[in-house]
Amino acid sequence: MPVFESKEKMVEVLGGLFNILLNDPVAGPKFAAADIVIKFNLSDPSGELYITPGDGVKGEVLWGSQDIKPSVEMTLSGDTSHKFWLKQISMPIALAKGLIKAKGPMPKILKLLPILTPAYAAYPAWAKSQGMPV
Repeated sequence: MPVFESKEKMVEVLGGLFNILLNDPVAGPKFAAADIVIKFNLSDPSGELYITPGDGVKGEVLWGSQDIKPSVEMTLSGDTSHKFWLKQISMPIALAKGLIKAKGPMPKILKLLPILTPAYAAYPAWAKSQGMPV
């Protein structure tokens, strides 16, 4: 059984995580200023998640099909996403094993990694508070 029992649970947990990131006083403005649109194509359960620079000051989390061209597109399962944010699997390992497929310019992908630090720090407690296994 997938770690996210429903699409609604995935939206609640991952959407909440990215809202935590975008509301972070340091990472949020850095992400918005980076002017990068990330699209996550998720499976098990299926969903499309976009993280956008919003108005350039505060980023935005959007779910479902959007008429936005992503700078970076990541394809992965809900389980892989959960393990990634728990730091149980690294990006290089996940890419090498085909657990995450990334499309887009590698410099933009690498530029994102330092910005994501608050999300890594927040995810274990956030996931636990949402009833997820950690």
